[in-house]
Amino acid sequence: MRQSQFFLKTTKDVSQQDVSINAQLLTRGGFVNQLMAGVYSYLPLGLRVLTKLENIVREEMNAIGGQEILMPALQPREIWDTTGRWDIDVLFKLKGAGDRDLALGATHEEAVTPLAMSVMESYKDFPRAIYQTQTKFRNEARAKSGIMRGREFRMKDMYSFHTNQNCLDDFYDQTIEAYLNVYRRCGLGDRTFLTFASGGIFSKYSHEFQALTDAGEDIIYKVPNSHIAINQEVIDDIEAVSAIIPNYKAGDEKKLETIKTIEVGNIFKLGSRYSNAFDFRFVNPEGQKQDIIMGCYGLGLSRLMGAVAEILSDKDGLIWPKEISPFDVHLVSLAFEETEVAKVDEIYQTLKKAGLDVLYDDRPDLRAGAKLADADLIGIPNRLVVSKKTLENQKVEWKVRGTSEAVQIDLTSFISKIKA
Repeated sequence: MRQSQFFLKTTKDVSQQDVSINAQLLTRGGFVNQLMAGVYSYLPLGLRVLTKLENIVREEMNAIGGQEILMPALQPREIWDTTGRWDIDVLFKLKGAGDRDLALGATHEEAVTPLAMSVMESYKDFPRAIYQTQTKFRNEARAKSGIMRGREFRMKDMYSFHTNQNCLDDFYDQTIEAYLNVYRRCGLGDRTFLTFASGGIFSKYSHEFQALTDAGEDIIYKVPNSHIAINQEVIDDIEAVSAIIPNYKAGDEKKLETIKTIEVGNIFKLGSRYSNAFDFRFVNPEGQKQDIIMGCYGLGLSRLMGAVAEILSDKDGLIWPKEISPFDVHLVSLAFEETEVAKVDEIYQTLKKAGLDVLYDDRPDLRAGAKLADADLIGIPNRLVVSKKTLENQKVEWKVRGTSEAVQIDLTSFISKIKA
């Protein structure tokens, strides 16, 4: 993609209303554009990142047997009354034709349970796990932290259905590993902690996935010599914590390392609350009806994108990991004479023929400093600079984003290294 033709505009200054790093960098870099508080447009650069994140999550959910569906965002009041949740404070409500009460989906337990009920009946139909990637709506009292806490956001939500606890537990553990794979692939593997949190009314505890950052809004207690942690909200539950840390007793939390984090996913064992609310039961081999137990697995994709931007960045801009970078290579032309420009065009075509996705800064009216600053801000992992000097040497200048040194290399060798 030629940058001169791309729907992209970088800026030096943005609104100071949201001072979060991700809001500042993603806006300045031309990835997102704020329509109002908590609501963003994703421009081509941003949509490329978001789509790659969605595809990673899709691959990992499919690998453990998840099946993708798509449910309506517009939902009738009746299903929320069935579970007693019509009055939750984050629900966007509206009136439909005939003055019918409707809601925009903040979550989809109420929609997925009757959907599963229409398909599954016999014990032979279980277990099943279905998931979707969809835009959610939550009426947050105070939208903040850029795309990490919005009123409209992208989310993957998966729901599993089981005939017994052991089956649910096995799938739940598989999902934990799938989530950890997601975070590894998007560059947060070493920073992400499986965190025990309150289970609310559903179970003794749930699990969050918390990513380490000084800009975090959560406090967790790190279990020594592990990537396991305990959320601050449950640290005083001696019985629950002692199941995680043997011989734990009151006051031991003072010995644990406390760290600030951002939540990038959460999963719950729901029990039979929702299935029972809809009278959804399965028929066992003896012809008797039994309770169905469920699991719920959420992963905010726009939130994850914001967390990566927040964590993997420096004073100059974003530093995208390879798997979710909007492009493989940022080709920056510092050649201005006609014959030189033609040679850079040839380099661009060669990179594309090699199967690389290239953003080509071919803008003729910009100084070198501005182009290089934009490249740092946008944060594509591989930058190739071509100038009159490099052309004379039949080389390109290769710099990996986040490193300080550039190397001279011939194009064939560069392509071989990138595709290795």
